[in-house]
Amino acid sequence: MWGGMGGHGYGWDGGWMGMGLGMIGTLLFWILIIAGIVALAKWLAGTRGPAGTAPAKTALDILKERYARGEIEREEFERKKHDLSG
Repeated sequence: MWGGMGGHGYGWDGGWMGMGLGMIGTLLFWILIIAGIVALAKWLAGTRGPAGTAPAKTALDILKERYARGEIEREEFERKKHDLSG
């Protein structure tokens, strides 16, 4: 009487419940894809600084440059170097 429908009348008895779960699964899939793209973009943007930007100099770097340019004598360089390291 019911033929090949397994006695349920509609062939698959998931009904609205099965359709709702399918839509939720699809929605979660796309949310994960978009979140992955956003995370990748943030990671790539964070690994590069603005073009042409030099890294920040430490106080010791500046002191070495001043000594190299002859702005300060060796004694002053050594004293300030000691102050910075201690």
